[in-house]
Amino acid sequence: MIDLDKFTKAMQTLKSDAQWSLIDDTNETSLTEELFNDIDWVTGADSNGVAITTKTNPHSEITYLKTKTEMDKL
Repeated sequence: MIDLDKFTKAMQTLKSDAQWSLIDDTNETSLTEELFNDIDWVTGADSNGVAITTKTNPHSEITYLKTKTEMDKL
């Protein structure tokens, strides 16, 4: 399982208001591009307040490499 504290801090550094969800049920100890591409990005909410998500990253300032680099700094 990746270090979710480092992952969260890296994401906050890159874009503090980005909302996302990640279920890490892998045996990976570091962030992989495959796991990064499995993030559910919150893009809004429906009329009931339920999050609308997409697997397509809507934030150009957040990439796998940038996130990995920020995590490695911590």
